[in-house]
Amino acid sequence: MDVLGDGLFEALRLLLTGDQDTWAITGLTLRVSITATLIALVIGVPLGAVLALGRFRGRRVLLAIANTGMGLPPVVVGLFVTVLLWRSGPLGTFGLLYTPTAMVIAQAGIATPVVIALTAAALQQVDPDFLLQMRGLGATRARAFGALLLEAKLPLLAAGMAGFGAVVSEVGAAQMVGGNLAGETRVLTTAAVLATSRGQFALAIAFGLVLLAIAFAVNLAVTLAQHRQTAVR
Repeated sequence: MDVLGDGLFEALRLLLTGDQDTWAITGLTLRVSITATLIALVIGVPLGAVLALGRFRGRRVLLAIANTGMGLPPVVVGLFVTVLLWRSGPLGTFGLLYTPTAMVIAQAGIATPVVIALTAAALQQVDPDFLLQMRGLGATRARAFGALLLEAKLPLLAAGMAGFGAVVSEVGAAQMVGGNLAGETRVLTTAAVLATSRGQFALAIAFGLVLLAIAFAVNLAVTLAQHRQTAVR
């Protein structure tokens, strides 16, 4: 209990006193995870829509692959990205390994299957005649698709938040492709692992509590949005 109490006290002290390292680590964590999530949304929402609405051979197999990707181990993604970005790898000449860019690439690879699968599931719940009705009212294909996304906005928001949650809390890929370099690629999860390995349990708990606070804030935002939408209806 003393360790937990010390961890809580340390977390409050680090945040309230404006500890520069803690804020820098927290800021990098948010930048990397938010960027990766946005990339996953840009890629995942259209692909999820194709899987949900399209009718083509192999669609069910692709849906199964997307659903399987939701449980893809981050360390596997980290290994794959590391091989790609290694000096002798296909993209080694760009010198991206052990940079925040490499972390974004790895985390986008983790979040994209989550967004694809949840987007497909969300759009499959919408009335299948919705697009036909919109087209019958004279809407263009692009406009009808936009209306469909608006109709399923809350499930799509949840898909984005799930993708964010998958990457902000992972450590394996971030450690492998980022290297946990102080002031450059150290994020909350890797900082917590390092502090634990050094026996600095209070500091590790402090980083963990900051991470929990971020996750809580994200989930609270989604919950409030859902309640607001329900109240409007």
